[in-house]
Amino acid sequence: MSKALLYGATKIDETNSAYAPVESLAAFQWKNRVFILFADKDNARAARQENQLLSDRAALEERDMVILKVSAGNVRPLFGAADGLDGEAIRRDLEGPEAGEFAAFLLGKDGTVKLKVSEPINSGELFVIIDGMPVRAAETLKSDK
Repeated sequence: MSKALLYGATKIDETNSAYAPVESLAAFQWKNRVFILFADKDNARAARQENQLLSDRAALEERDMVILKVSAGNVRPLFGAADGLDGEAIRRDLEGPEAGEFAAFLLGKDGTVKLKVSEPINSGELFVIIDGMPVRAAETLKSDK
């Protein structure tokens, strides 16, 4: 992990069984990796994070990503399909920030939290983290054959 990522970020130990799948996002388990962005619509860091991630839609699609923005109690899909999600349940399950504060979480396909950041992460660093996950490594091996 780069020094830039270490500031304001926590990479979650994937082997720690204390991290159970997030119930409010169970519909995505084993189908998608989910990046959840918490912030109000006027938050500059949230806008920077959105622009950073959405600049490479092909890479998001290749990694089976869904990007959600939770603002107050509302959930808006920024990339991928998502219906009927409860923003407050997601905030509670992830122990997310207070309404209006910035934070972002990455959930792996197993439904567990893999990364929590308090500052925007660039898409290159995010993709390096995802590509280092065991499930992603298995996916790339399958596609090579």
